[in-house]
Amino acid sequence: MALMDFINRQFIDVIEWVDDSRDTLSYRFPDDDKQIKNEAQLIVREGQVAQFVYVGQYADTLGPGKHTLKTENIPIISDLLGWKYKFQTPFKADVYYVTTRVFTGNKWGTSNPVMMRDADFGVVRMRAFGTYDFKIVNPVLFLKEIAGTDHHFRLDEFNDVMRSRIVSVFSEALATAKVPALDVATRYGELGSALLEPLNFVMREKYGLELTAFVLENVSVPPELEQAIDKRGAMTAIGNLNDYVKYNMGNALAEGKAGAAGIGAEMAAGLSMGQAMLQGGAGAQPQAQPGFVPGAAPVAGAPGPLTVFTPEQVAQTLGVTPADVMQELEAGTLKGRKIGSQWRIPHAALDEFLKG
Repeated sequence: MALMDFINRQFIDVIEWVDDSRDTLSYRFPDDDKQIKNEAQLIVREGQVAQFVYVGQYADTLGPGKHTLKTENIPIISDLLGWKYKFQTPFKADVYYVTTRVFTGNKWGTSNPVMMRDADFGVVRMRAFGTYDFKIVNPVLFLKEIAGTDHHFRLDEFNDVMRSRIVSVFSEALATAKVPALDVATRYGELGSALLEPLNFVMREKYGLELTAFVLENVSVPPELEQAIDKRGAMTAIGNLNDYVKYNMGNALAEGKAGAAGIGAEMAAGLSMGQAMLQGGAGAQPQAQPGFVPGAAPVAGAPGPLTVFTPEQVAQTLGVTPADVMQELEAGTLKGRKIGSQWRIPHAALDEFLKG
């Protein structure tokens, strides 16, 4: 009897695992180097699957239910062990329980800025963070690529492993989707939903995971890009660059301000004075212009007595960006001549543009 008791203790009759931790992704059943008895009972609860691993090879995967382990219902193990004639031999294998429920509220974030190419602003540096929900859909791939042989793989380990991978996949998906920086910074909800499928395509193929939700909570861009976005929004609200310049000029004249808008007002007044002098002769006195102070020192950065200007000079004078001036040149609303790779804008063309 003592011998039979010893022999029986070397075999496993029942394999089961009760998860009471709520943060376990995979758990290796502790066999204490025992062999699994043929026709042993395997119990798999809802939200779990059991994965057999035999000498490093991934074998059968069994879903929820009570399973009797026989050669008929574990065909891959049977094939690996060479059970051709339904031998009733005990066998040695590792059993991993993998949790398949959804894990919610996991955080992700970019530790370094993500570089992306934007059609409006060129190369843009962005930081982003948010949350995601996920579940395991391919236990074999998950164990191979993420959990490995860890006997108790928990959520905190997973977050450490996956944070950089999530950011990498996010960066690739964002670059592939070619989402403008303006949309990234203002439409978090729509962007998170739009990126869900590109992210899942990679997560399923590489890691055996599926994201059920992906949320952007915040996206930050460099201060200079924030200012450009604010300016672009103001221009869009007004209509076009010509109206935007007139709007700033009007505000400066009404409030008596110098600065970007004031420079634009002085430029318009100077052009009007030049026209009056041409019409009335060299000795004619120019009419006083609102906001113009005779004898005042020229504003720093404004063009001098040049008859042609560069896009940068015009931009500084009008209080806009060189990109805005280039846009008007390419659209043909501001007349200029391209010499080689450089644009030059005649004084008369700028006068005509400001008069609208």
